[in-house]
Amino acid sequence: MTDAPDPAALIAPDLETFEALAEAAFAALPEPWRARALQIVIRVEDFAPPDMLSEMEMDDPFELTGLYDGIPLTEKSVMDQPMGPDTIWLFRRPILDEWADRGNVTLGEMVTHVLIHEIAHHFGWSDDDIAAIDPWWE
Repeated sequence: MTDAPDPAALIAPDLETFEALAEAAFAALPEPWRARALQIVIRVEDFAPPDMLSEMEMDDPFELTGLYDGIPLTEKSVMDQPMGPDTIWLFRRPILDEWADRGNVTLGEMVTHVLIHEIAHHFGWSDDDIAAIDPWWE
């Protein structure tokens, strides 16, 4: 039997730990989905930059746990001139806050959920489409 870690000695996972959790979640995607998402860049930051929050008309940086920034596959055209790679942003501090508030999922599950949600946007799904099949937020 192993001893549980002393809660007083625990520290919040850093950006590198979040990147490792996101990479593990991505690697666990079923092959047909992973192959269609290989060109996505995954970025982990503490918070969304102010200009991103402003563009989304958000004042509270804790409201945004993740964001897909790109052209969904359902809208891409061979005529498009890419301005850069499609990017999934994961925001560590808001994810940690939501994870702590929920209290019923592991951090790995939380990071995986946010990542999968943003990958769904890459595939052209709207928030309503995702909510229709994802009971996560109930």
